[in-house]
Amino acid sequence: MSTEPQIVRTQVGIVGGGPAGLMLSHLLSRAGIENIVIEKRDHETIYKTHRAGILEAGSVRMLTETGIDGRVLTHGHRHDGIDLRFKGVSHRLDFQDLVGESVWLYPQNEVFFDLAAARARDGGDVRYSVTESEVLDLETAVPKIRFTDATGQRFEVHADFIAGTDGSQGICKRAIPAQERSDHFIAYPFAWFGILTEAPPSAPELIYAHSEHGFALISQRSGNVQRMYFQCDPAEDASTWSDERIWAELQRRVDGPDGFTLKRGPIFEKMVLPFRSYVCEPLRFGNLFLAGDAGHTVPPTGAKGLNLALADVKVLFEALESFYGTGSSELVDGYSDTALERVWKAQNFSYWMTTMLHSREDQSTFERQRILGELEGVVNSRYGQQYLAEAYTGWPHR
Repeated sequence: MSTEPQIVRTQVGIVGGGPAGLMLSHLLSRAGIENIVIEKRDHETIYKTHRAGILEAGSVRMLTETGIDGRVLTHGHRHDGIDLRFKGVSHRLDFQDLVGESVWLYPQNEVFFDLAAARARDGGDVRYSVTESEVLDLETAVPKIRFTDATGQRFEVHADFIAGTDGSQGICKRAIPAQERSDHFIAYPFAWFGILTEAPPSAPELIYAHSEHGFALISQRSGNVQRMYFQCDPAEDASTWSDERIWAELQRRVDGPDGFTLKRGPIFEKMVLPFRSYVCEPLRFGNLFLAGDAGHTVPPTGAKGLNLALADVKVLFEALESFYGTGSSELVDGYSDTALERVWKAQNFSYWMTTMLHSREDQSTFERQRILGELEGVVNSRYGQQYLAEAYTGWPHR
């Protein structure tokens, strides 16, 4: 086989075939804009990677109003609120009453499945299982992507623009010279111990629990599989925890005078998930544009990760559509500033939720009592509840 790469021409090259990259590809194709997606993982690996998924109302509309299969509505679960639980007492926030919106529980791997099926249905050029990928000539009029496909054939994609949707460990962010970007981040002194269990739901909606023993999230995945988390040390070894020990720890995080009891079942997956807040600024270098986790990550407490990625994609798509439709680069040039406005709002919300609900070993009694006062202030004020509800269900897409 020739060692010279085969040159392929397209308008937009997309590095990363997760939900963000596939959604961008889908929108571009609907607008008649040629694109190619490359992804280092294979389809099954992505689909079988279980990740939580709370979709904002705007994200659901993106899926249902652009020709993606509507499984999010038939297989997802609409949630009209959440419970904030502290001092052993639950306080329900009614999103419909507060802001007239809902969220949908729909795992991220199912979003990927729907988008991948839509690209296959519509003849999208998505190349999985690529290796040796690199981006180059980013500051020129013809940025390039080089990669080797699953058969061993080398390719070089010549594009007008490259979208980096390849996640926090991808190549695109790292292709931006360090002196050309600012990396803003904080690490948290705790992680989440997460489980998947075969059990019925313990509650109809998510429970965010603050306790003297630490945070817990009682979530769901389906009618007979549930996902739950509790705060732990980032160095914790999940393999050393028995099912009984896990259930006891989760239960003591939600214990209260109402006698709330978790519904138990066999645990078939457990993991420790460290997290941090990160933003790369700007989200553009030459003709490379970062979207989603490639440009920013948030702790999962605020359920913003996938939703932020889809919001980025909407902004980037509209900029590219405007460029190809009118020849104007105004929206392309403004992409980073426009996307970052929402990113920083989401960072603030995620940081707030995280610090309000978690505890630290070195917390003073003042800090512990202050947090309880903050929680009381939220649940006892309609305006406090409305801020949380508006941010959680998602601000309008620009």
